[in-house]
Amino acid sequence: MASYYNENTVLYLNGAFVKASEAKMDLYSQSLHYGYSVFEGIRSYKTVKGETRIFKPVEHFERLKVSAESLNLPYTWSAQELIDATYEVLKRNQLQDAYIRPVVYAPANMSFNLNTESLIFIEVWEMGAFLGDKLLRVMSSSFERPNPKGFKIHAKAAGHYVNSILASQEAKGKGYDEALLMDMNGNVAEGPGANFFYEKDGKLFTPSLGNILPGITRATVLELCDELNIPVKEKAFTKDEIYGADAAFFCGTAAEVIGFQSLDDQPFKLSWNDSVSKLVQDAYKNLIVENKRELVNEIIGVE
Repeated sequence: MASYYNENTVLYLNGAFVKASEAKMDLYSQSLHYGYSVFEGIRSYKTVKGETRIFKPVEHFERLKVSAESLNLPYTWSAQELIDATYEVLKRNQLQDAYIRPVVYAPANMSFNLNTESLIFIEVWEMGAFLGDKLLRVMSSSFERPNPKGFKIHAKAAGHYVNSILASQEAKGKGYDEALLMDMNGNVAEGPGANFFYEKDGKLFTPSLGNILPGITRATVLELCDELNIPVKEKAFTKDEIYGADAAFFCGTAAEVIGFQSLDDQPFKLSWNDSVSKLVQDAYKNLIVENKRELVNEIIGVE
């Protein structure tokens, strides 16, 4: 099993910086019993200047607030307060290239009544590309994404990820690297923890909002495509439209931008290195790590 902390690891817990080994959570928390919490996945990077920069922190913490309020979890923190706390956690753990996990969770409450307060922690740890750096063998999952009428599907809620875990475990149990899930209408939705794009004739296509998580990395890819003059269309489509496409990729904070080798054992027409998708992957890497261009500074928020 992966080791996310040791005896020296520090996290932020309800306004204090405490050792991870000494942090406590109420075992009667509504979040533990019902999956009733929300979280964010954020990354920080060491720039070419040697500075630590959190990628799109305002957008992430604003989405955390939207998620919490969508699920009726009281939210009392400002984005800047949590950004400052995150930089301090990174500093205390001597991390620059890191994965950051803030979680808003509920107090002890075995009823379904509204809570009057929420609790929060922010953890950080070292993590490489979540899905590795090799092209992925992906399978269509037998699991569907949840019906938006049954959940606040735009919220990054912990309970939603049981669906993701089941889909990912199914794929890996069958020898694939990851799963691709459809929505209730049979249209392509997303991966277990990443948004999806496919390429055909120099154009990119991605599922419309409504049945997917509005990914911050997805939004960044759309921004990069605009800069690179790569046409992108958001629409509903079935997996049959993907078969025979030129390329495809997942994108997300943890996954970054990672290409497909095949879907359901059907390869794509182009070599990854010859695809427009590879240009997007390279632009994203340049954006988050090299920090060279004006667009980089604008998106990350570096003066």
